[in-house]
Amino acid sequence: MLLSLVLHTYSMRYLVPAAVMMGAAPTYVLAWGAWRLLSAVLPARLYREVDDRLYTLYQSMVLFFFENYTGVQVIIYGDLPKNKENILYLSNHQCTVDWIIADMLAMRQNAIGHVRYVLKDGLKWLPLYGWYFSQHGGVYVKRSAKFNEKEMRAKLQAHVKSEIPMYLVIFPEGTRYNPEIPKVIADSQSFAEKEGLTVLKHVLTPRVKATHVAIDTMKDYLDAVYDVTVAYEGTVDHKGQRKVAPSMTEFLCKECPRVHIFVERIELKDIPEEQMYMRRWLHERFEIKDKLLIEFYDAKDSKRRNKFPGKGVHSKLSLKKTLPSLLFLGGLTAGMLLTESGRKLYVKTWIYGTLIGCLWVSIKP
Repeated sequence: MLLSLVLHTYSMRYLVPAAVMMGAAPTYVLAWGAWRLLSAVLPARLYREVDDRLYTLYQSMVLFFFENYTGVQVIIYGDLPKNKENILYLSNHQCTVDWIIADMLAMRQNAIGHVRYVLKDGLKWLPLYGWYFSQHGGVYVKRSAKFNEKEMRAKLQAHVKSEIPMYLVIFPEGTRYNPEIPKVIADSQSFAEKEGLTVLKHVLTPRVKATHVAIDTMKDYLDAVYDVTVAYEGTVDHKGQRKVAPSMTEFLCKECPRVHIFVERIELKDIPEEQMYMRRWLHERFEIKDKLLIEFYDAKDSKRRNKFPGKGVHSKLSLKKTLPSLLFLGGLTAGMLLTESGRKLYVKTWIYGTLIGCLWVSIKP
């Protein structure tokens, strides 16, 4: 009985981080909403600068839990610049933690406030978050034939015109690589074979539309493209077969000891402009990712497994970068919940913020 209780408690150790991160959402939205209203009479550039700082505050708190709390080792390979740039971030996609990996890299360049995501359309209905991500410069897109190039191009053009700092994250596979859903992998491989493309083992066949629109629209604004390959250590079973990558819950339960991140910085001049040629280029980039992951997971020499080629640097995030945000947002939220009027405002923010957000994203893309 006691052992069962201990095991149950241990398995639920993600609850505190999840409660704090989600619990701080109404507080954050209230602060951002107040600034949004105030900034209506202020220069747009000032609004964006403070918005980026507010986003940095919240995401720094998130990284406290995903890095400092979990104790995960982040191993970085390749050429991640120290200074912030306007970039397009292209990565393989395995799980929800992939979104956090982009934050991890941006934090190390002091650019976390500049992160904007290209998100699948259904995520815009997330309570509070869906609306805010759109307000922060995120772009929602539909898949395949429903993809609206005009809408995406218009939003990105507005960002460029406003000179919004850009750390735009795209996952070209369009969905997650999940070994537990073999049909998705098989369909992806069949499509590649039909199109005369190399069949990939550890990644899905990438889709070029969103990447092409992003690069074509912002080619004179971006400094580079970051081609990022991510591998989560411990995702191979005893038979050597690939397992599903950790979910956010599993990650917060400290079930991933190390994350390996390979970064290659690519100049815009080295990327073909025509969509047809860019499609081939993008597939070649994913062939490189596939080879990296084959080496990581399947290398015959066991000493070469669980690492990428070259020198990996263990990059530890200082508590100074994350703890102040946790204390500030946590304290602000706790202070609100201690009073009856604060609790009422808190609940109303969840309810009305969600309703207003859903109404907003349904009217305005």
